[in-house]
Amino acid sequence: MKADASHEQRFLAEADAFDFTAEDIDALLHALNDWLAKLNAELRTDGLTWDGLREMSALAIEADTINTRLRDSTHAWMQQWSNLEAAQHLADYFDDQALLLVFGKFNAGKSSFCNFLAERFAAHNRSVQYFHVDAGRVVETSEPFTEGATETTSRLQGVRFGAKLVLLDTPGLHSVTPENAALTQRFTDSADGVLWLTSSTSPGQVQELDELGRELHRNKPLLPVVTRSDEYEEDEVDGELVKCLRNKSAPRRALQEHDIKVRAEDKLVAMGVDKALLKPPVSISAYVAREAGQTAAAMSDAGFERLYAALLDITGPALAYKRRKRAEVLLHHLEENVLGSLQSDVLPLLAGLGESSRAELAKLEQQQEQLANAVWRGIVPTLPALLDTHAAKHDVVGLCNALSQSIFELFGREADRLLGDYLIEPDASLAQIRLDDDAGFDDVVIERADANGPVSEVAGVDFGRLHTALSHAIRECVLSLSVHAAQRCRGSIAHLTKLARRLEESLATHEERLLDLKSQVRSQSF
Repeated sequence: MKADASHEQRFLAEADAFDFTAEDIDALLHALNDWLAKLNAELRTDGLTWDGLREMSALAIEADTINTRLRDSTHAWMQQWSNLEAAQHLADYFDDQALLLVFGKFNAGKSSFCNFLAERFAAHNRSVQYFHVDAGRVVETSEPFTEGATETTSRLQGVRFGAKLVLLDTPGLHSVTPENAALTQRFTDSADGVLWLTSSTSPGQVQELDELGRELHRNKPLLPVVTRSDEYEEDEVDGELVKCLRNKSAPRRALQEHDIKVRAEDKLVAMGVDKALLKPPVSISAYVAREAGQTAAAMSDAGFERLYAALLDITGPALAYKRRKRAEVLLHHLEENVLGSLQSDVLPLLAGLGESSRAELAKLEQQQEQLANAVWRGIVPTLPALLDTHAAKHDVVGLCNALSQSIFELFGREADRLLGDYLIEPDASLAQIRLDDDAGFDDVVIERADANGPVSEVAGVDFGRLHTALSHAIRECVLSLSVHAAQRCRGSIAHLTKLARRLEESLATHEERLLDLKSQVRSQSF
């Protein structure tokens, strides 16, 4: 190549010499697939159970929602990967060619851009072949892309330059039709590099920068191209003033490019993307270059020498990406569809479950006290009647057994009312009333005079000492039962919390492992 060769000539020569030597990335693919297999296995074993909680309790419903989301996610991942396979088939078709995706909002001049580059390749005696993609199949055509002021690209189409370079022109991502937008998204992974086209009339819109950030997250080389960088000026032709479309001045282009670069960098920093990944924007005007006859001076003035220099600059990263692309495609799927969905859908649910669990634990303190008081208030009023029933025979054992049974039954009913979210199995042994050996019925003895002297008679039964002893024993039983039930409830919450924490820790571990695999993919020297 001559030292005074233009950037266009250098790029053409570079494209002719693209090297697509295959690299062995099977070990990386195996590691990524192994990561997914282990994640699936752990999600199956790390499901949440709610022992001790009723199925329709609030905590059980939250846990079941998480389990359902996990099951649904695995099915969604399979479908998403199936959708990506169509893009992979397209990438395989162009396995021996560098594939650049022309990306941007509709009406950004993508079709005009592709047609103009096709003209330039043809002018240098390189073959040019147009095609479109129909149901995943590449169909060749002799017609260039339709250009217009409205959205004209309703399908994925492309043009092959020479033997080793392909441009894919897509429906705009922010297309007027959802189908067109989805088509662009679906085939983004096919590309080895991205040319982000944005019109000079409305450059770098926020929604475009969002998608730019998405691609840069994927570590794919991306070049911003400002199209239609021209403006009307008045000129005198045959004595009359007419408006002529001319290139914007170099200072105005530089100002606009700087503005796009600064705003794009700010957006990327906010998104957590390394701003160094953003390539400097380049401004062009295909229209003015055509009108000026596509001379060397016209091409340079219209910005195309700078464009070809920028294309030369992304050639190396694009070819490197191509060689690791199969691993990148799988990595993107695992990052965005698999781990990303778990982080956005499941982690918030786990956080919500944690908050609900803490709230339930706090509520248990009050419920425990309410339960003890409710049983106490229900039992104590029945004590006089029980004492009367067993007083005649001084049957302390029978009295205690009857009282224990009443406590146990009432506690079960009140526990169901106040702790209805839990499966309470009261310990009958804790409801047993036990008194000291000297606690019993006390006879009321009176003395009366008799002919033979004073005589002692039992005039009645004194319940006072026994009532006090029983009241104390009832309180102890009620408190023991309530404490035991609350502890069981806390144990159920603690068990569920432990499982939720284990699931969170598992996701965090898999995130770290995937980041390590990502570093391995990106550190390959291709």
